[in-house]
Amino acid sequence: MKFIVRLFPEITVKSRPVRKRLIQRLRSNLQNMLLRYDENIKIIGHWDKVEVECPSQDAALTQSVVDLLGRTPGIHSYVEVTEYPLGDFHDIYEHAFQAYAERLKGKTFKVRVKRSGKHEFRSIDVERYVGGGLRQHSEATGVDVHKPDLFVDLEINNDKLFVVTNTYPGQGGFPLGTQEATLSLISGGFDSIVASYMTMRRGCKTHFLFFNLGGHAHEIGVKQVALYLWQRYGSSARVKFITVPFDEVVGEILQSVDNSHMGVILKRMMMRAAEQVADKMGIDALVTGESIAQVSSQTLPNLALIDAATSKLVIRPLITMDKQDIVDITRKLGAFEFASSMPEYCGVISDKPTTHAKRDKVEKEEANFDEDVLTRAIERSEVISIDDIVENVAVHSEIEALTKVGENQVIVDVRAPHEQEKKPLNMPGCPVLCIPFYKLDQAVETLETSKEYLLYCEKGVMSQLQAQQLQEKGFSNIKVFRPDTAKK
Repeated sequence: MKFIVRLFPEITVKSRPVRKRLIQRLRSNLQNMLLRYDENIKIIGHWDKVEVECPSQDAALTQSVVDLLGRTPGIHSYVEVTEYPLGDFHDIYEHAFQAYAERLKGKTFKVRVKRSGKHEFRSIDVERYVGGGLRQHSEATGVDVHKPDLFVDLEINNDKLFVVTNTYPGQGGFPLGTQEATLSLISGGFDSIVASYMTMRRGCKTHFLFFNLGGHAHEIGVKQVALYLWQRYGSSARVKFITVPFDEVVGEILQSVDNSHMGVILKRMMMRAAEQVADKMGIDALVTGESIAQVSSQTLPNLALIDAATSKLVIRPLITMDKQDIVDITRKLGAFEFASSMPEYCGVISDKPTTHAKRDKVEKEEANFDEDVLTRAIERSEVISIDDIVENVAVHSEIEALTKVGENQVIVDVRAPHEQEKKPLNMPGCPVLCIPFYKLDQAVETLETSKEYLLYCEKGVMSQLQAQQLQEKGFSNIKVFRPDTAKK
């Protein structure tokens, strides 16, 4: 099994040293992630592409590689190919026929040949020979060079022939880690999820900063979505998750600040705290999910005043995007259920919030704010590695993880439906309920209180976080099921 990875076009227009560095980082990122699946996978960097070779033909491994390549920044597209020694035209035709004959039935087609190296023939010569053979011997309806139903893609590189069997789109963007690091202010909602993803896609190592306004349960929910984003789109780089307890700051604002300016001043306090966190981490840019006029604090005058609270560059990837477009992107990212189930914590709600705050008024109101409150919040901040989230939750948890299922206990599979279908949980004799994590809050109310429910997910991440969240809400009959895999 072999894949040829095409570079994001913006990489190919860089200077030679920069292009070389970007390709090397992409290769390094892929190696870092793919070797977790199979240590025998080889990743080879070239000037115009990256090749991924998998010695195993295992279907599950193939699907895992396809999935990972599709969510790795820096890749424009990638093709799955079968490699052969380059023979004569008829040999090329035979390999193409073997790969495409079934798919050509009842369809029009066009042969495309991409050639590199020195040969005594042209690409069009191969296209004509293979196209003529397929037209004569397959059940295709004919050749259509303008709008074919199917492209027959072949690549010739010096003395090798690659028959393309599948083509996939990539994420685009730059390889993660090729741009400077950012600190993303994440709340767990649609906007901050997409903003974080967009800086990751652009090559920025993106750390997560959470201002906790809603208690430990809210923090767990945000940690879940941050962990998901990192695992899916940024796991080639280690990043931090920082929590700043902001409940006391909100209380001080409610007591000391005029009602109409609460929202703007809360955002300014967040920027000031974020700046100090970023300084400690050596980061020069903050990321937010704000969009023009989405809420009162996001008008242009108010955003200008919010920016003035920090000397850091404030990046707003969504600044001109519509809300529905943002929501649609979360669906593509697989994060819609996280965002839609995340509770809203506004912190402060003004009766008549200003949409055009004035600097002198803001500074006057902030003069009433006790600066020691903000200082204490920053001092109480918690910094952990993103991949230590589960262990961190477990430290603060008394939830029991069971390896066996006893009487009066029911397993609850909290994985997403597509994961449940792909790898069903086979537990003969044990009752199993399939309730995706994003439906647990509603479903738990209907479960029998006389039974114990053991939450299960494949890696033990989601089950631990969800169990912690539910126990904090008073559901003491929730535990975790973690099968003993040591014997397998």
